Amino acid sequence: MLKWLTDNANVAREKLTTEVAKYKNADFRDAIVAGCALVAAADGDISSEEKQKMIGYMQTSNELKIFKMTDVMKSFTDVVEKFEFDKGIGQGEALKLIGKIKGKPEEAQLVVRVCCAIGAADGNFDADEKAAVHMICVELGLDPSNFDL
Repeated sequence: MLKWLTDNANVAREKLTTEVAKYKNADFRDAIVAGCALVAAADGDISSEEKQKMIGYMQTSNELKIFKMTDVMKSFTDVVEKFEFDKGIGQGEALKLIGKIKGKPEEAQLVVRVCCAIGAADGNFDADEKAAVHMICVELGLDPSNFDL
């Protein structure tokens, strides 16, 4: 049973990586990064541990490896700084970046799926993280129930 679950998780991750590669552009990258920051800030604060976790995830994630890491890091740092200044401003700025792909349903759905994967990366996709992804769905005009939110 465990082997089946592991094998299927790897297949899903590989499929997600392939799909992300089809949309390699700055708006898509920034939407994913802003989603990462929004999920990381879901508990009200982005701790240094969460920053390191997110940076580590971005550096090792097959889904995000397609992007130049210096660009990913700059985008992530820019969004996180806004959250550190003010949660509401950070949230608004993150949603603005995410909103740039509204009307592009395949990209939008993929951003939500990546954000769900990020939320679940530690094995606990908690209510606050789900609420953040729900907010992303609303911003993108997607039905959150399609993602079990």
